[in-house]
Amino acid sequence: MYYDIIESPIGPILLAGNEDGLKHLIFLKGKKKADIPKDWIQNTDFFKEAVRQLEAYFSGELKSFNLKLAPEGTDFQKSVWKALCEIPYGETRTYKEIAASIGKPRAYRAVGLANNRNPIPIIIPCHRVIGADGKLTGYASGLDIKEYLLKLEKR
Repeated sequence: MYYDIIESPIGPILLAGNEDGLKHLIFLKGKKKADIPKDWIQNTDFFKEAVRQLEAYFSGELKSFNLKLAPEGTDFQKSVWKALCEIPYGETRTYKEIAASIGKPRAYRAVGLANNRNPIPIIIPCHRVIGADGKLTGYASGLDIKEYLLKLEKR
């Protein structure tokens, strides 16, 4: 597994992946040290395109990512993550709407759990999912990051 750490407007981000694709995007905000497995190899070149697209996203120039992704999860989680990728830039959906879109209208709590376990946030845009009342709800990396990303996309 390769990795690199990049700087972003929301703090350092760890990218990890292999030939199968990008597997992790981890926010390191507030962490003194990243817990990087000893068998991972730092490789800046491997992530050049991901970094280019993330920089374009943060500058407001990129609205849709085109990267090879390889998130690991259950079939249900993968169906949720696929649905998240279909939420247009600058728009939001509720957990209930995502559940309905994958054919499991009563599974909105399970959708929330799958959302929380998204290993590639931003690129798989879990920040675009909000509560039924329109309020921002849980975001594994902090509501401040979720709010930042939603404001960025509203510009």
